[in-house]
Amino acid sequence: MNLKKLLLEENVGGFDLLCRTMYGVLATIALATGLVKRFPLKWIFAFIAFKGLVSAILRHCTLYSIIGISTAKKKKVSVQKVYFSEQ
Repeated sequence: MNLKKLLLEENVGGFDLLCRTMYGVLATIALATGLVKRFPLKWIFAFIAFKGLVSAILRHCTLYSIIGISTAKKKKVSVQKVYFSEQ
């Protein structure tokens, strides 16, 4: 498996991207407002918030890469990029 593809390829998009953003924001709000009071739950919510927001910003999920799933739309390659990359 290609390491660049495993760690850098965009594979999150559409409804999946929206869900990751929402649960990241909601977990951050729960932590900021003090809704989560118990100690172990705070770390779990912090991890959920971090993972959700980072995967939404980078549009990448490593587990999706390993399994081979992609919810992102395929980008069309322009003629200029193909032409100049061959030279």
